[in-house]
Amino acid sequence: MTKGLFITFEGADGCGKTTQLMLLAKYLKSKGRDVIVTREPGARGLGEKIREILLNYDGEVSSQAEAFLFLADRAQHIDVIVNPAVKNGKIVLCDRHTDSTIAYQGYGRGLDIDRIKMLNNLATGDRRPDLTFVFDIDVETSMKRVGNEKDRMESAGVEFFNRVRNGYHKISELEPERVKVLDASKSIEDIHKEVVALYESLN
Repeated sequence: MTKGLFITFEGADGCGKTTQLMLLAKYLKSKGRDVIVTREPGARGLGEKIREILLNYDGEVSSQAEAFLFLADRAQHIDVIVNPAVKNGKIVLCDRHTDSTIAYQGYGRGLDIDRIKMLNNLATGDRRPDLTFVFDIDVETSMKRVGNEKDRMESAGVEFFNRVRNGYHKISELEPERVKVLDASKSIEDIHKEVVALYESLN
């Protein structure tokens, strides 16, 4: 059986990660691979309900409650979608995963990072992505790309997103073999070539 893989795409909103995920999915399908495209929060089923609360709930949400909602979504996602697919030799491409919680709720919101890592491990059963792409872009460009209609997370402000960006850089410094930071200011085509090259380096 062909080996299954779990590949995640990270970065600020507007960085182009979703575009690059879909381009890699198209490339992999052209090579005959069975590909699952998914996301966190909000994979099909229960995750869609959790995503609605996280992004659009108009009341107060504590930082801890926010983190636990992401973790609940993640546990469901790993158990129901990711693990079965990888076990069956499929390539799972996921828009956001554990590194988002560390970057946003840890570095961004100021929650204890070691505790978040422990909870991430609990939610995922210690499964880690085989490869993670972080699409790096300055905060001003990111916010301009998102536009004026922002959800609850996108409305957190410049200082918050600078902390998030720095968080992603620290994550990549700690795990350089898994986490690859790409310059998201380059052209879509050039970034796609880098993504494909890094994917091929796994084999």
